[in-house]
This record gives sequence, structure tokens and C-alpha cells, in this order.
Amino acid sequence: MTAVEEKPATLQIGQPRKRKEDRHLITGRTTWCDNMVLPGMLHLAILRSPMAHATITSIDTTEAKTRPGVVAVYTGQDFKDTQGNLPCAWPVTPDMVNPGAPSLAVTQVNHVGECVAVVVARTKAAAQDALEGIDVEYEPLPAILDMEDAIKEGSPLVHPNTASNKSYTWAFEAGAAGTGAPIDDALANAEVTVKRRFIQQRLIPAFMEPRSTVVQPIGEGVLVHSATQIPHILRTMLALTLGIEEQKVRVVAPDVGGGFGGKIPVTPEEVITTLVARKLNKPVKYTESRSESLMSAHHGRDQIQDITITAKRDGTVTGLDVHLLADMGAYLRLVGPGVPILGAFMFPAIYKIPAYRFVCDGIFTTKTATDAYRGAGRPEATYAIERIMDELAAELGMDPMELRRKNWITHEEFPYTMVAGLTYDSGNYEAATDKALELIGWDELRAEQKQRRESNDPVQIGLGISTFTEMCGLAPSRVLGSLAYGAGGWESASVRMLATGKVEVVTGASAHGQGHETAFSQIVADQLGVAFEDVEIIHGDTQSSPKGLDTYGSRSLAVGGIAIVKATEKVIEKARKIAAHLLEANEDDLDFAAGSFSVKGSPGSAVSIGEVAFATFMAHNLPDGVEPSLDSDAVYDPENFSFPHGTHLCAVEIDTETGFTKIRKYVCVDDIGNPINPMIIEGQVHGGLAQGIAQALFEEAVYDDDGNLTTGTFVDYTLPSAADLPSFVTDRTVTPSTSNPLGVKGVGEAGTIASTPAVINAVVDALRQYGVNDIQMPATPERVWRAIHGGDTASGGGGAHRAEGGTNAYGGASTSTSDGANS
Repeated sequence: MTAVEEKPATLQIGQPRKRKEDRHLITGRTTWCDNMVLPGMLHLAILRSPMAHATITSIDTTEAKTRPGVVAVYTGQDFKDTQGNLPCAWPVTPDMVNPGAPSLAVTQVNHVGECVAVVVARTKAAAQDALEGIDVEYEPLPAILDMEDAIKEGSPLVHPNTASNKSYTWAFEAGAAGTGAPIDDALANAEVTVKRRFIQQRLIPAFMEPRSTVVQPIGEGVLVHSATQIPHILRTMLALTLGIEEQKVRVVAPDVGGGFGGKIPVTPEEVITTLVARKLNKPVKYTESRSESLMSAHHGRDQIQDITITAKRDGTVTGLDVHLLADMGAYLRLVGPGVPILGAFMFPAIYKIPAYRFVCDGIFTTKTATDAYRGAGRPEATYAIERIMDELAAELGMDPMELRRKNWITHEEFPYTMVAGLTYDSGNYEAATDKALELIGWDELRAEQKQRRESNDPVQIGLGISTFTEMCGLAPSRVLGSLAYGAGGWESASVRMLATGKVEVVTGASAHGQGHETAFSQIVADQLGVAFEDVEIIHGDTQSSPKGLDTYGSRSLAVGGIAIVKATEKVIEKARKIAAHLLEANEDDLDFAAGSFSVKGSPGSAVSIGEVAFATFMAHNLPDGVEPSLDSDAVYDPENFSFPHGTHLCAVEIDTETGFTKIRKYVCVDDIGNPINPMIIEGQVHGGLAQGIAQALFEEAVYDDDGNLTTGTFVDYTLPSAADLPSFVTDRTVTPSTSNPLGVKGVGEAGTIASTPAVINAVVDALRQYGVNDIQMPATPERVWRAIHGGDTASGGGGAHRAEGGTNAYGGASTSTSDGANS
């Protein structure tokens, strides 16, 4: 449930309008790539490596070529001179090692599921069946799965053309300098030091629609339909990778069934399908199976986080030291190296931390490559800081909420430049927290928790907190350039006024479920004073929408939406000149409101923007020198990120006899600036919560010792269903962003970023009385039970009884130091 602000009926912004997109989705009139059928279209199937690491000694395709319906069979040798390497657009350091990533393996495979050969046939079934006729001989190489082992002296190399398995080291340090390095001062002079190792397990985006690509050769170019988040970037990258002139590449993202970052990279399958279609001069389709998707589409997270926090005895945080190992997998994908670097700016979160160091090593292993997954670096950072704040509170014997209040930025201090260099423009952490505490009934739950502990109830209660912020609207371009990001952060929009007063809006943002058509229509309706129903949003096709940087990083509204606002402002200014001429008035004497130009002091003398549009189309009576068009373009590059924030609170019940964890109540109060559509906001928050909670309790991509993915189906990779989740209590506070004219911030990733630490903090809170100070995610019943009974080395302690000697006011085992001595 949520509290929705009442808005005047004449305004669209702030109204929970039903989504325009849904009619064709729920009536089966969608255009998915896999639904497409073109004349003479062929189908492609891919033979994938069963080995995690091996040399290809031979490939025999003779039998496959004789199978019924088979048109061609190709291996990496056929394309070794034309396929290039898959692009990595984020070389995070000048010396970053990128060994190259062929779409189709030539001499070596480096993860299970890597593309080895392709069959092209007249039907999908024939192509799939013919894969059995390909005989590949492999010479096994050692599987390299553990990041710490991978960088040890003498470790086998993933890639023979590298000197080690380390791709890069990226370091950042900031703070008020003392006698030495700021963080070293904090570590040396700390009254209290708490160190923890947190594991961010590997996750799979698991979008609803598997990836699919249809490529049609057209002359010297190609028309590519792909289930992608990035049609504009894909166009540029295909041109660069394959040497096709960019103006001859058209990319269309039709209906796309979810992405969550999983459809950001330029994929091997997109490149292979394009190569095959051009070689045969025939349209070719490839659609992956679900098992292929889970095995070979990129994964997310997978970090080892070593976190040290220092503080005074009164709870004032004095320093934060972060060291990460980030698993790149076998290859560097489009923005994979930069994902943990995004998190570098978010570890200090909402806290006034005076000294900070961040060091990240990117490591190659023989696993599927990692790249952006919902939140992309920010969930990992938020998890670490919110967990370590709870651990510091336990060490100090402080209430974890009071510790946060003592250290966070107060609302009077905005704008605030935090230690990592970002300037937070607005926020009110106190208001969001107070509302969340009231909604969950925090004091009553604490009292019940105390009663259950005293009575040794087999079902114990834990309460978890996550007070977070995030950087949204991946931009500005200059900041991205300073981080060596291979693109800008701007977004493009065009607004076209038709003769009948209808409006066409072309946006470079490309939707895949977010509700762009609805939210953007609401913005335009209010800006121009036209009917919501009279606005048409055009997107996802590089021919009709030739400029754009697409959709990721919660940037669609905060960047793409503002570009639309800027374009509508230009439309109004063009229309003002013509309206003044029609009304025989000076431009400066006109007011524009509710879609109408009126003469100041003479409200009866007015003309609507629709009437101006028609007069412009007719061009019979225009001012001298004014062209007959109101159409306007804008490109918006923000000066700053936007910074949504919120407080998420979780109450869990843990059955100590079985280890089963049930979320009893989950409350979140988010501040996303001014809301555009409360219903869409609710959908985004609910979906994000489901994914964040899934990381905490359910999901994990697991490899065996040979590098085989053992969670390659939905039987083993446990996505939660609605039955596994509670009814969420959601609400909002509003502190408008000051960096854009709509005052918006972004919401697409908030739920995912905040919820994981809230849940795990609640689990650890319930278990701390047993000496447990951490539990590895996902907190499955087995792991929880073992933590309670002392059988889980990943639990940070544990036993059947309360810890003795090293306990604190919250029952936690101390592994920290005070005044430089063991506590």
C-alpha cells in the first residue's frame, strides 16, 4: 500500500495513469523478436563448450552438414579474420588488461557455454538437431574459479596472452589529510575498528524474455532486430566491430521482455547472427533457450568485499577502507570492468565519513562474464556499508538506528559534498526514517523480540535497517569521461506538433517494461497543455529515433525525460512567435498556460497551441522570416547525478529448529523527488524489492569444481514467486532534486539496492544472540540452521549458546579492535 498525493485533475504529472503500453501486451499484439517471420529466413543454433577451460584441438562438422535442412555450419576459423572482438567500452585504467573476446571461439574456450560452432538450417528444430553431428576434440586446461587462487603466484592463466589473471587495479582515496594518508591516519588512531568480509554471490538477471536476434541483410548494410536495452549503442558497436558503415546499420529493439542490465552488452550471438546473415545474404534468426540464457548470458555481482570501518567510542565514524575482488569472468563485457567502480562512489553512502579508501582488483576466472545487473555496483556498495554499520553498532553497544542518525548528513546540510567527491543536491533522511519507523511499528517489534528471547521461543524475531542513497541518471558526460567511460551521458528528444494538434515525441531512451510511453506522455501533456491521449511516444528504432544513449542506470526520466522537457520548451517558444502574430500582440505580452496563449490582461484574447499548430501547417499567415514548423529537438546532458534515497526496514521471523526465514513485515519509504506516475513507481519499487530480497534469501549461481554451472535451470536457480514474498508497505517522502526542472530523481533500482542489506541485517539481528555476526547469502534455511548450531564457517561465528567473553550489548561475537588492542 502507499500514500498517493492528491493532484489537480487537470494535471497529468502525479496521476496514477494506467500504462499506455499494456493494451497490446495483454491482448497478444506484441512484437517479440522470436515472433518475427521473414521471407526465406533461416535459423541458427549454437554449439556451446561443455568445458570451462580447454584448447580446441579439432572440430569436425562433416556429419552436421549432411543433416536434413542444414544450409551451413561454421566455426571460429571461418570468421577469425572478420569477427573482431566483442567491445568493452569501459577501460577503467590505462593499463587494464583486455585479452580480447571473440564471439565464436577459435583456439580456446574459457567458460562453459562459450560459442564454439553454429548450424544454420531452414527450421529451428533442424538447426538444433544438427548440433549433434559436430564433433569437437578438447584438450582440458585447469578450471580457475576462485579469485584469490587466481591471483596467486604460479596460478594457471585463463588467457595465454596475459601475464596474470588480474585485469586491473583501480584505487581511490580521499579525506582531510593529517600526518600521513587520510585513511591510514584513521586506521592508526581509531578508538574502535571493525573488519568484516562480505561475499556478494554471483547472480543471474533471469529476464522474462530470452535474448533473441533477427538480422536481415539490406544491400551493404543490415537491419538488426534484437531484444536489447541499447539499440543506439549496439548500432555503433556493430559498425565498429564488423567494419560496416554505421549509416548502413539499422537496429530495432521491438517489444523487449525485461532486461535488468542483462541486455546491455553487445552479445556474441548478435555478432554471430550478423556475420552469418551477411555471409549467406539471407535473414537469420537466433533465439536462446532458457538454459542457454542462464549459462551464457552475463551474470552479475560476484565480489569479495573486505571492509574496515573506524570510529570513536561515541559512535562517530572516522574512516572507511574498502578492498574488493571483482570477478570479471572469462571476458570483459561492455561495461563489466566499470560496474564495481560505480560502487566506489556509494560506499560512504549517506554518512559524513572523513577518510575513505577504495581499491578494486578485477579478476579473470573461467566462468561466464559479469556485467551490469539491476543497480550495477550500487547494491554491492550499499550492502557493505549498511552491514558494517550494523556491525559497528553491535561492537559499540549502540542502537543501529541511533548510530546512523549520529553519522548521516542532516537535511539542513544539503547540498553536501561527500568524501568520494559527489555533491548530493537534496535529501531528508530523517523524514523518510521517521515515517518508516512509524509504519513498521519498530518499538512494538523490539518489545516482542525481547519477550521472545526471554521465553526462548523457537521462533525468533530480527529487525533490519537499510538507510541508503544512490547515484542515478548515468551522466554527466564529463564525469563519465573522467572515469574513462566509452560514451557520453546525454540523451536526445524530438517533439513534433502535427497539424491536428496531436504530438509525436521521439526519444533516445529505449523501453523494456519501464512505462516510458505513459510517463513521457504525462510530462508532455502538462508541458504543452494537450490531452494525454494525444501524445505518441516513438522509441527503440535507430531509423525513427536516430540519436540516443538508451536505457540503464535509472537514467530514462532524469536524463531522457528532461530532454523531452527541453524540447517542449523550444516548441512553446516557436509557437509563441506565431501566436503573438495571430493575436496581434507582442510576444512578451503573452502568457502560456493549460495549452493556450493569452494576452495579459485580456483573457478572452487567446489561441490554443493546437490552433497555432494548424496555422503553422497552413502557413497562410505567419510572421516574416518564421519557418512553418514547431518541431523541436533537444539534447540534455545533466550537470550532476540525481540522488534518490530512502529507509527500508525489515522484520523477519526465524524458526531456530529448521532455519526457515519468513519476512513478517517489510516497509520502505523512498524519496525519489517529484513523482510522475505513482502506479509506475509502485511497480518499480515492488519489482526491485523482489530482486533484492531474492539475493538475500534465494538466488545464487553456483559452479562445481570443474567449472560447470550447477544452477542452470529454474529448478536449481531459485527465483522467488509471489508466494515467497510479503505484502510490501511502501510510502514516499518528497525532496525535489534541484539539478533538473522536474525535480525528479529516479526509481528503477531503488528497491534492489536497499532491500538486500535490510533483510540480511534482520537475519543477523535475530541470530546475534547465538554469536553470529554474518551469514553468507543467500540465507537459506540450511545456512541459517548451521549458523545457529555452529556448523557454518561463513556465518562469522555461531553456536548453540550465547557467545561468552567476546560478546557485546547486542550479543554479537567481537572480532574487532579498540585502541589498537584485541577487545
